[in-house]
Amino acid sequence: KRGTWNAEGGTSGQASWRGRSLLAVPRSTLRVPRSIPPAMIVVVLHEPQDLVNIAHVVRAMKNFGFRDLRLVTPREYDAYRIEGIAHQTHEVVARVARFDRLDEALADCVHVIGFTARGRTAKRNLQRPREAAAEILAQAGAGPVALLFGREDKGLPNDALDRCHRVVTIPTSPGYPSLNLAHAVVLMLYELALARGDEARPFKTPRRPGGAPATSQDLERLFGDAEAALRVVDFFKTRQAEGVMRTVREVIHRTPLDEREAKLLRAMAIEVVKYGERLARSRLHVDR
Repeated sequence: KRGTWNAEGGTSGQASWRGRSLLAVPRSTLRVPRSIPPAMIVVVLHEPQDLVNIAHVVRAMKNFGFRDLRLVTPREYDAYRIEGIAHQTHEVVARVARFDRLDEALADCVHVIGFTARGRTAKRNLQRPREAAAEILAQAGAGPVALLFGREDKGLPNDALDRCHRVVTIPTSPGYPSLNLAHAVVLMLYELALARGDEARPFKTPRRPGGAPATSQDLERLFGDAEAALRVVDFFKTRQAEGVMRTVREVIHRTPLDEREAKLLRAMAIEVVKYGERLARSRLHVDR
């Protein structure tokens, strides 16, 4: 029976994960699961220096539906302050696990992805985030996969990268390649969200559903009132009214209006005409 990772840092079932390695499988043939439990992908921050960055990572994890954060010897940690920065993230903060050694934080992981912006002399299995995302999700079917990020000022040391099955470099400007820690986490979690199919999620239904389409009569009334409004402001003083109104018709017809929208635009035009009439009457009164 295959074990399952729990928040207390242990496994039920087997004493350790024994999932078959997928490293030898060509990436083009990897089957990307769509329903990986959130606990199967863990974010590991190695010696983070800034509490604010930790909070922003927590927020990013909540945004994209991931919940397991592991911290290796953070310089400071205050759950209360983190929740004050990353609001409504209690369920992520409550699961944060702290470790004294990197080996302990990675002990149960079947696949480790390291992140670096620096060129290294050692030969590494390098990937870009989008390429790595599919493999990460496929590996997560066998057990926890760690996304390992280094400290803000130095990144991951070589001995940490030696523990990684893959090393990801996020493409940035060569003149300034280093990303903020939290930004790097956001970019990778976003790629994972796309790879698991989140992009296909339908948009939220608008509060005001579309109404019945505007009829030909609705549009003709709109065009008539729009022309009257343009005459009030002397728009046709140096232009031919017929040509201008033909363009207005083309614009409106490119974006089909519903009945409510046509009435709203018509009401605007009518108010312009009424304002012009009031202005003319006030000027007449002043002249007298």
